[in-house]
Amino acid sequence: MNAPTDRLPLPEALAEQLTSRFGARFSVAAAVRQHHGKDESSYPPMPPDGVVFAESTGEVAEVVALCHGFRVPVIAFGTGTSLEGHLLAVNGGICIDLSAMNHVLAVRAEDLDATVQCCVTRKALNAALNGTGLFFPIDPGADASLGGMAATRASGTNAVRYGTMRENVLGMTVVLPDGHILKTGGRARKSAAGYDLTRLMVGSEGTLGIITELTVRLYPVPEAISSAVCAFPSLAAAVRTVIQTIQMGIPLARIELLDTVAITAINRHSKTTLREAPTLFFEFHGSATGVREQAETVQEIASEQDGQDFEWATRPEDRSRLWQARHDAYYAGLGLRPGCRALTTDVCVPISRLADCVAETFADLDAEAADLKGPLVGHVGDGNFHIMLLTDPEKPEDLTRAKEFASRLAQRAIRMDGTCTGEHGIGIGKQPYMALEHGDVAIDLMRAIKQAIDPDNIMNPGKILPPA
Repeated sequence: MNAPTDRLPLPEALAEQLTSRFGARFSVAAAVRQHHGKDESSYPPMPPDGVVFAESTGEVAEVVALCHGFRVPVIAFGTGTSLEGHLLAVNGGICIDLSAMNHVLAVRAEDLDATVQCCVTRKALNAALNGTGLFFPIDPGADASLGGMAATRASGTNAVRYGTMRENVLGMTVVLPDGHILKTGGRARKSAAGYDLTRLMVGSEGTLGIITELTVRLYPVPEAISSAVCAFPSLAAAVRTVIQTIQMGIPLARIELLDTVAITAINRHSKTTLREAPTLFFEFHGSATGVREQAETVQEIASEQDGQDFEWATRPEDRSRLWQARHDAYYAGLGLRPGCRALTTDVCVPISRLADCVAETFADLDAEAADLKGPLVGHVGDGNFHIMLLTDPEKPEDLTRAKEFASRLAQRAIRMDGTCTGEHGIGIGKQPYMALEHGDVAIDLMRAIKQAIDPDNIMNPGKILPPA
C-alpha cells in the first residue's frame, strides 16, 4: 500500500493555532514526522503533517477539538510497536504523541486493580507493582503501551490463562472525535448498566477515540512459577502435545510453539543452545504442589509424543532468560535476512483445528520458493500462531508473494472457524478479510457505529473497515 498522493495540505490556520497553544511541542520537522509515520510493520512510512506532544487528557481533547473544527485526521502514537500499520497517516493529519502520559495514577492492592495513563508500558506497570505481591499479566512481547494494547485488543504469551486486554480492562477515559471526554466502565467487577462502551473501545484501533487512561485488573503473583522447554521430532508432535494438554484442562499460564527456523534464529540472536527442532515453551503458575503436578503431567504427554530435552527453569533468572529469548524471536527472525522487513501473520483457530491449520500452512510454505523464509512462533495454547515472512524492501516481488501467502493463510483460518487476527488487529493490512470473517450485515453495523461516533472520519481514517 502506498501513501495517497491526493492528501490535503495541513491548513495554515490549524498549524498557527497549534503553534500558539503548544509552542515547541508542535512540530512539522521532517525527521519528527518520519519517526511518527512508521511502525514495526512491512509497510512503507506514511508520515503525518505535524506532531503534537500531549501531556494530559485535557491537552489531547484540545488537539482533537481543533482538528475536528478543520476536519483534519488525528492519529495517536504510543510506543510505535504495532504490526499492522495502525500508526500510518494514510490521509495525512496530526499525530498526537502520548509518550509523556506515562504515569501510574493509582494502585489499589485490596481491589486488585490499577489506574494508569495510556503510555505506561507493561514493564513499567509491573516495576511499579514491585513489592505489592501483584502483577499485570498481559504480555505481547514488545514493551507496548497499555493504551495501544487496549486499542488493538492485544494478548500475548499469558493469554491462555489470564485472557486478553478485553478481559482485563475495567474502564477507561477516551477522547471522542469532537473533543469531548468519555468515561467508560468503572471499578466494579461486573455491571449490567447499559451498553458496554469499554468493550466497544477495546480493539477500536483509535478509529472511535483516543484512550488516555485505563483501569486494569491485577493478579496475585503466583506462589510458585516454573518454566520448561521441550523439543519434538516434528511440528505435528508438538501440536498434538498442545491439544492434549489443553483438552485435559491443565491450567498452563503459557504454552508457546517455535519451529526449527525460529529456534535457529533465537540461538544465533540470543546465544542460546536450544536443540534446533520444533519446540514448546511452557510456564506453570500456582502452588508449589500444583505446579509440580501440572509439569509432571505435561512431561508425560510430551514423552508420549517423543518430546526430547525436557528442561526445567525454576530460578527467576533462568526463567527470565528463557522468556526473553522467546520475546526476542521477532528481532531474531529479522536477523535471518539482514536488511529485510517482516510481514507477520496472526491467525487464530479453534484448538481442535490447530494441527490442520499448521499442517496446511507449512505445505503451502514448502510449495513456495526456498527464499521465502517463514519462521513460526505461536501462542498455541489459544490456537494463535504467526508466520513471520521476511521481505526485501528492494524486491517488490518479495512483498507481493508474502502478501499472497498471508492472504491464503487468513482465508484458511477463517474457513476453519477462526480469525485472520488473534491479537495484532486489522490496521490497513487485514481489511480485505473483514467481510469474509464477519459478513456484510456485521460490516454494515460497524460502519454505522463509526459514522455515528465519527461522522467526519477524522479518527485514524483508513483503518479496520474496508472501503465502502
